[in-house]
Amino acid sequence: MAGSIGAVEVMYTALLALSAFWLGACPFSLWIGQWRLGKDIRQYGDGNPGARNVFRAGGHNWGIIAMVLDIVKGMPFVILAHALFGLPEIAIVAVALSAILGHAFSTLLRFKGGKALAVTGGVLLALPQHEILISVLIFMFLAFLFIAPDAWRTMFGTASSLIYLIVTKGSSWESLLMLCVVTILAVKHFDDLRTVPIFKFRLIGWLRSKKAAN
Repeated sequence: MAGSIGAVEVMYTALLALSAFWLGACPFSLWIGQWRLGKDIRQYGDGNPGARNVFRAGGHNWGIIAMVLDIVKGMPFVILAHALFGLPEIAIVAVALSAILGHAFSTLLRFKGGKALAVTGGVLLALPQHEILISVLIFMFLAFLFIAPDAWRTMFGTASSLIYLIVTKGSSWESLLMLCVVTILAVKHFDDLRTVPIFKFRLIGWLRSKKAAN
């Protein structure tokens, strides 16, 4: 874990964290639904103001744009924190978590933000240590193959990445970041996690459907 932070670094961290929070709080998917589709996407699917419900509202192309925006908005201030300002790791963690929290608890939506998976992907993509993102993607893929519903896949993928980081890096800033990410995602997916997870090998079902089609 990084050492002490100087006064100037504290100021930069605070400014970047605040900026990351407010950018994260911008509900691009909701705005796209309102401005381009003429619909409130919160009336579709799970009621989440995220890109998936833009797709459900009938806007495939706009859904892709909304997803990209939700990912990208987690990136700029994290990149600035390490690439331009050279802030210590603990400061980068603060900026990264601010972006995720801004989306998850958007002040522009009375703290009823999205489930924060896309913006988390953007944050992890912006970090120079891509091992975190790679581990999450690998475990998320395994979860996609074996677990349903989506909330349990999300928790399995991120929690497994946390365990991997603890085992390989011990008490590190990477482990701290993933612990906070898992906590935020658990809160945002709490209602969906009340269902019992279903375990099955999805690839077998896909192969059977292909065989039946032929």
